[in-house]
Amino acid sequence: MTFSREELDWIEAEWAFHLHGRSAFLSREDFVQLQAWDADGVPAEAIVAAMETYFERRAKRPRPRGFIALAHLERDVAKAVKLRDALRKAEPSVATQEGWNRVQEPLASDPRARAAFDAWRRLQAGAPLPDSPGYLEHFDAERQAHRSLVALAEAALGPKAEGLKADLAGRLTAAGIPEGTLVWKRAWEHHWSRQVCETWGI
Repeated sequence: MTFSREELDWIEAEWAFHLHGRSAFLSREDFVQLQAWDADGVPAEAIVAAMETYFERRAKRPRPRGFIALAHLERDVAKAVKLRDALRKAEPSVATQEGWNRVQEPLASDPRARAAFDAWRRLQAGAPLPDSPGYLEHFDAERQAHRSLVALAEAALGPKAEGLKADLAGRLTAAGIPEGTLVWKRAWEHHWSRQVCETWGI
C-alpha cells in the first residue's frame, strides 16, 4: 500500500495543526519515517491518530521537548495498529458492546444511534488485512458507517454544534490549511468527527 498525494498532504497538514502552524513542512528524516511506515502497510489514519495521542500526552508534560520528529510517534503508531488488529480479530458481538456504556444521554437512548454504532463497530471488527482483496471497499464502508453515526450525534448537539464548528474552523485556519481544499475536507472530517464523538463520550 502506498500513500496517495492527498494522504501525504493530510499527514503534513495534521503535523502543522498540532504544532500550531510552526512546522508546516516535514523534514527529510520525517519523510524517511513515513516511507518506512508505508512499507509496513500502516494506514494514514493510524498515523494521524497517533499524532493525537502523542500531542495530548506532550501537552501534559511540565517541560515538553522542543524538538519533535515523526520518529517520536513510533510507540503510538504501533499502539494504533495493534488496536486495529485487535478489533479485527475480536468477535463482532463483543466489539459492538464495548464503548456504548460510556455514551451520554440523550444520545445513549437513541436506537438509531445505537444501531449506527453497532454497524460501525462490526465493520471495524471484520476489517481484512491491508493487502487483502476488498480491503479498500471494506475501509470505505467502515468510514461511511462512522459518518452516519457522527451525523446522528451531530444532530443531537443542536445549537451547540455551531460554536464547536467555529472553534475548529479557526484552529484549521491557524494551522495554515487552505479552506475548501481536499486537505481541509479530510482534516475537517477527522477533527469534527472526533470532537462530536468526544462530546458524547463515544
